[in-house]
Amino acid sequence: MTITSPTVPAAEAPPSLSIQVESAGVVPHAAVPTLGFQLRLDNPGAQPVRALALHARLQIAATGRRYDPRSQRRLVELFGLPPEWGRTLRSLPWTRATVMVPAFSRRVRAELPVTCTYDFEVTATKYLHALGGGEVPLEFLFSGTVFYAAEGRLQAAQLPWSTEARFGLPVALWRELMDLYYPERAWLRLHRDTVDKLYSYRARHTFASWEETLEALLRTAEPDRSE
Repeated sequence: MTITSPTVPAAEAPPSLSIQVESAGVVPHAAVPTLGFQLRLDNPGAQPVRALALHARLQIAATGRRYDPRSQRRLVELFGLPPEWGRTLRSLPWTRATVMVPAFSRRVRAELPVTCTYDFEVTATKYLHALGGGEVPLEFLFSGTVFYAAEGRLQAAQLPWSTEARFGLPVALWRELMDLYYPERAWLRLHRDTVDKLYSYRARHTFASWEETLEALLRTAEPDRSE
């Protein structure tokens, strides 16, 4: 994983970096739900890094785990019925994140903050909510600009496209994050006309809350159904 040329002296060649994701945790006191992924960056070359503008694209490698019957039922919207999963189960884009890494010579650790949402219009949220436990297989595809000194001047080089890492995110950690920001709650976005109809239905039946209103509609639509 190097971007050097055979004609460039090793002392002046751009740093060649490898990146690993070591752990993840909830970022406390963030303005929005945020997970912090702890990265380890190694620089085996002779050229120190002056700074690194690191970008990450996160994907869910959905084919990298097993699914219990309950999760399979919840994932029908994304992948269809389980017998079809041989051709429909695929990686899902999740989000992008950026971090500025300070100067280092051989090794440094940095936290990559990843904001999360409980919006059920987002595919990744539907997937994460459907899982009962285990780990979410994640792929980190890194890009960015490495700044270093050569020939007495500040130089810049791009991380190679092959810079990537994998990590198993515990489902329990994602649920802990959502429970912290939305305890016992979830968010649904509805068209305004739908909200008006629900409001009229609630007023006619004098329901005390939106939850009571929706539960009544569910009982009417599917009185004998259990998850």
